[in-house]
Amino acid sequence: MKKNLTFLRIALIVIFLVHSLAGMFNNGINDFGNLYLNQVGFAPLGVPLAWFIKLSHIALVFSLITNKYLKFTFLVTILILFAGIFMIHIKEGWFVVGGGRNGVEFNFLLILCLLNILYPKEFFMSK
Repeated sequence: MKKNLTFLRIALIVIFLVHSLAGMFNNGINDFGNLYLNQVGFAPLGVPLAWFIKLSHIALVFSLITNKYLKFTFLVTILILFAGIFMIHIKEGWFVVGGGRNGVEFNFLLILCLLNILYPKEFFMSK
């Protein structure tokens, strides 16, 4: 079975691009660096680290568009998503909305979507 992952790529491009650009224009990146990362022990590197995170998401977008450097940008992004899970989301539980708030489920889904593009062959439930 050949997989067509075009729609999944488009979804990931939109999600990572909008999330990154919004933070660039609403001061969200600087706030995340100053108000969170610096406070949890990354001072004075919180703001540069926050910018690195968002710029790495932009690099991921270009990788998805050009199909180049996928392993590198996916690895960086997946590590960032795991860090987000363990630093921020896990204490909030599983649900992003509904049964809770700000939980793990969205990062979990993004990680599996990235892995599905990187390794498109089916590993289980194949005929």
